[in-house]
Amino acid sequence: MPVITCIEDLRVLAKRRVPRMFYDYADAGSWTEGTYRANESDFQAIKLRQRVAVNMENRSTRTTMVGQPVAMPVAIAPTGLTGMQHADGEILAARAAKAFGVPFTLSTMSICSIEDVAEATKAPFWFQLYVMRDRDFIERLIDRAKAANCSALQLTLDLQILGQRHKDIKNGLSTPPKPTLANILNLMTKPRWCLGMAGTKRHSFGNIVGHAKGVGDLSSLSAWTAEQFDPGLSWADVEWIKKRWGGKLILKGIMDVEDARLAVNSGADALIVSNHGGRQLDGAPSSIQALPSIAEAVGRDIEVWMDGGIRSGQDVLKAWALGARGTLIGRSFLYGLGALGEAGVTRCLEIIHKELDLTMAFCGHTQIQNVGRDILLPGTLPRAL
Repeated sequence: MPVITCIEDLRVLAKRRVPRMFYDYADAGSWTEGTYRANESDFQAIKLRQRVAVNMENRSTRTTMVGQPVAMPVAIAPTGLTGMQHADGEILAARAAKAFGVPFTLSTMSICSIEDVAEATKAPFWFQLYVMRDRDFIERLIDRAKAANCSALQLTLDLQILGQRHKDIKNGLSTPPKPTLANILNLMTKPRWCLGMAGTKRHSFGNIVGHAKGVGDLSSLSAWTAEQFDPGLSWADVEWIKKRWGGKLILKGIMDVEDARLAVNSGADALIVSNHGGRQLDGAPSSIQALPSIAEAVGRDIEVWMDGGIRSGQDVLKAWALGARGTLIGRSFLYGLGALGEAGVTRCLEIIHKELDLTMAFCGHTQIQNVGRDILLPGTLPRAL
């Protein structure tokens, strides 16, 4: 077993252990993948101010996200097909998040169902909702999230239509994998993954199959998902969902100040500056580039969070300094899950927390709540949009 010291170590190990189509699904962006790469590289361009002879005792990264105490300003983002990175992946990630003290978000397009995760963790988690044309199905999803004691609803706004991801098309992405020669040969090189999948009954979209009308088996699923994402989604739908849900509402996919102001007007509790990990509109700015202007415009009226490109605790600290009061990690935890299962998600969180804690101290602070933009070198900040 290699020594795991950073998220990149987990990525390398996950690439070895996860079937190609599912690793590529997690690791790819749309079209040229320019926005996907910028999400990471724009973080790296921001430089930190090191301070010395500062008392570094009694450090704390603790804060809150929509009123929920968290060990650090990090939550696990909703990711589709998480249970294809590792058998029962959503359950394992939720357990790791609970033990570490950060929120877990379950995707509508998860392999393990809402009920699976609720039964396995016995702790509140967040649920992410896509808006489908079938409003009756949406109402029942919301009711199921309530019954599972989900403590917040995360509404994704930037997937009304699907961005083209070349690798998914070339790999013939499906769940479970189709028994083609190429897939069989690839699976033969992933014995750990195959053994895990043989030991679970969860191989398809648990929130959909058996719950949505006309989706009783795998053959009807792909056609249903292609038809159901609603291109007519509007702010009126956000208002309807907020009323139906009645609890904490988080809006994901905000990249523009005007949309951020509309998010405030909707009565949401938090918004997430996010370009969907570079998986939707290629050529859009990075999330960290879009963050400062949105935080400055609405940060006093709503909690502003961000996701996209976070691969270290330093990235979390930089986002906090630029106005994010929470961050979400997607690929980072998926690498850990694919590499080592639940232990890999825990290792991912440990790595990010240690990097956040040490970097905060080197920058002259002991409490995350007191960190401001002054820890960043002015000439290296993202360009204003």
